[in-house]
Amino acid sequence: MANLIRTISDPCPIWSSEAEPNEVELLREWIITNGLGGYASGTVCGLPTRRYHGLLIAALPAPLGRTILLNQVLERLAFDDGRTIALVRESLDGRPAWLAVCEIAEFRLEAGLPVWRFDFGDVVLEKRVLIPHWQNTVHVAYQMVGGSARSVQMQLRPLVHFRSHDAPVDAPHPGNYRFTAWGDRYEVSVAGPMPTLRMFLHGRKPAFTLDTVRTTEITFRLEAQRGYPSVGDQWSPGFFHAELTRDEPVVLVASAEPWDVARAMSFDEAMRAERRRRSRLLRMARHNQAGEDSFHAELVLAASDFLIKPAGRVEDATRAQAAGEDIRTVIAGYHWFTDWGRDTMISLEGLTLSTRRFTEAEFILRTFAHYVRDGLIPNMFPEGETHGLYHTADATLWFFHAIHRYVQVSDDRETLVALLPRLMDIADRHIEGTHFGIGVDPADGLLRQGAEGYQLTWMDAKVEGWVVTPRRGKAVEINALWYNALKLLEGWVREYRGDELAARYARHAQQASFSFNERFWYEDGGYLYDVVDGENGDDSACRPNQIFAISLDHEILDRARWKPVLEVVRSKLLTPVGLRSLAPGHPDYRPRYFGDLRARDAAYHQGTVWTWLIGPFVDAWLKVHPDDRAGARGFLEGFHPHLDEGALGTISEIFDAEPPYTPRGCVAQAWSVAEVLRAWVKTASQ
Repeated sequence: MANLIRTISDPCPIWSSEAEPNEVELLREWIITNGLGGYASGTVCGLPTRRYHGLLIAALPAPLGRTILLNQVLERLAFDDGRTIALVRESLDGRPAWLAVCEIAEFRLEAGLPVWRFDFGDVVLEKRVLIPHWQNTVHVAYQMVGGSARSVQMQLRPLVHFRSHDAPVDAPHPGNYRFTAWGDRYEVSVAGPMPTLRMFLHGRKPAFTLDTVRTTEITFRLEAQRGYPSVGDQWSPGFFHAELTRDEPVVLVASAEPWDVARAMSFDEAMRAERRRRSRLLRMARHNQAGEDSFHAELVLAASDFLIKPAGRVEDATRAQAAGEDIRTVIAGYHWFTDWGRDTMISLEGLTLSTRRFTEAEFILRTFAHYVRDGLIPNMFPEGETHGLYHTADATLWFFHAIHRYVQVSDDRETLVALLPRLMDIADRHIEGTHFGIGVDPADGLLRQGAEGYQLTWMDAKVEGWVVTPRRGKAVEINALWYNALKLLEGWVREYRGDELAARYARHAQQASFSFNERFWYEDGGYLYDVVDGENGDDSACRPNQIFAISLDHEILDRARWKPVLEVVRSKLLTPVGLRSLAPGHPDYRPRYFGDLRARDAAYHQGTVWTWLIGPFVDAWLKVHPDDRAGARGFLEGFHPHLDEGALGTISEIFDAEPPYTPRGCVAQAWSVAEVLRAWVKTASQ
């Protein structure tokens, strides 16, 4: 792990009061997470550009959810000769406070953890940010690593705007802040449910100067681009200061935890613990095959960011712990997604099985089994809530796929047997019909879905009352998943319940397969319809959803049609970073995902590239070309350079549909990382 370093040299130019930072630098971000859903994140160059950027976004019980408690810290170095250097641009009371604005000499990730290096000649400084696992605590550490000076005075001004991380940057502050100090302990609090922010400083001669300031006119550039309020303010009670020397670093600790937890570990202890944890993850993920390299290792560490113990679901955690288990789920993406059933089930193999975290996979499957209602698992859990929303037609079918892959790798038959009654009930509910128009059409055995105002498939963009990609009817991937689920269930039931019960699911699978191959083949295009029996008839738009008719373990598509379908997907939809969601040339095709919410959602599934689809494409490729493991590996090479853009060391949610394939959406997406990692392991040389 010592060699697992990703370095960005000269990541930020020197700015003057007239100069603006390069747009590329503002798009480079970093993120670290705490295993609870909380995180710290920002741009490499130090300017906050999103509402989600902050040093402590705590994961709190409902109804709060993830909450920004420490937005940023303004950092200055004061020299004996009177010079004052600010590490980033400052604005106090709305007035630019241009002192000397430093150049960041280097930014790097050390095993996924961010490190900045500043070189002032007489002082060379390194800054590190660390969040201990399963704590709502952040350590910001400064170490003198070179230069001629023996010491320098460090000044650190915390800025706060207590709010939900989803709240706009101009949201009102929750009331008057109260600042309390005793000894070396400092607290910021407000009336109401918000937790107290606790802070303390390690260093030589630490002290605090009370100097209340409100910053105004803070501009968040990406919020402006995305059509949201983009100017806000933050409040500071004053600033910490301490002497920074070669022998003694300065460390600011901020926490939402009780004092005994927040002070339980020094920065060095917390860093050693985190490095051990990361080393253990890498050891667990080792496979007895070639291809384990730094790319694989970075993806293993990136995958760990999405596996969380959800804060605040006390009843669920209590129930699981009583059975000797624990509760786990998957954050679909940072910064704004919560846990989604569909994303969790698609991601499970890459996040947990490819990394050999079998116990967590079991916890996730058992957790979601408990949430099954009327034959459906939740689509999502809204921020700050403990109950899920169930408007999805595919998440529950992906549940079967995830269980199958888990049992294949772990051979945990006990969990399979425990879940089997729920799986049979799910299938029966789908056959009989359940909510949102989800049910089997008895005329042809195909699964239909649709309800007014809902988008139930993964192409789920909706603006107010406008469903952008209406797919009500019989969608191609829904029926591929339905057939796969039926065949899996048939095998499990035959093994544990007997042939008679299994025959029922076999008959439904056979009918669905026959009807699918009769109805979905689009002869004029040589590929599959995206939807049949839709609101406007059969939809011949060329979309990537057809790949699942080949890629799943039980393929619903006749083998004779695999090669032409795969070739159409390769020629029209494949890019270096995933599959387009719609082929160029279609009237609704959008090459760029950009602008306000309406403009973005109009492009979300109308050409925009989705990374996670590369996994099913690789699966399908290897079924058609079983000896071309090297060719399949080649489809993943485009992700190497991407680890140096967006959020460094991880993979974005989506990309523009045309070169240069600019990363968009969430800077870190669970199924993107999971499917690239899974495909990377699958295509390794034997």
